[in-house]
Amino acid sequence: MHQPSCRMNDDEYQLLVRAAAVCHMSIASFLAHSALRAASDLDRTAADIAGEREMLNGLFGLRRHLGQLGNNLNQVARTLNSGAEATQAEAVLTAVHRAAKRVDAFTQRHLDSGTAA
Repeated sequence: MHQPSCRMNDDEYQLLVRAAAVCHMSIASFLAHSALRAASDLDRTAADIAGEREMLNGLFGLRRHLGQLGNNLNQVARTLNSGAEATQAEAVLTAVHRAAKRVDAFTQRHLDSGTAA
């Protein structure tokens, strides 16, 4: 058995941790699977790999942003359910609409470019 190792900065490691979690895999399994998949498809160009990385970074950013908006919506709902006035409701709904447009634009951009999701 071989046990290769690699170095990465904090941002890269957090990206790896999130990606492994999304795939319901351990970090070691995700690394092995990803590396073996890349090694078995040497026809892919560096540009393809960079495009996928950009797409994944964008998806993680959107996911994080949508999670924050979900928290804001929950706070608005809690406020309204308590009978109080939710003065921030309009701003939160505007942010949700902007996020939905951002998701649509992101999706369309990657569909148009032919980048696999």
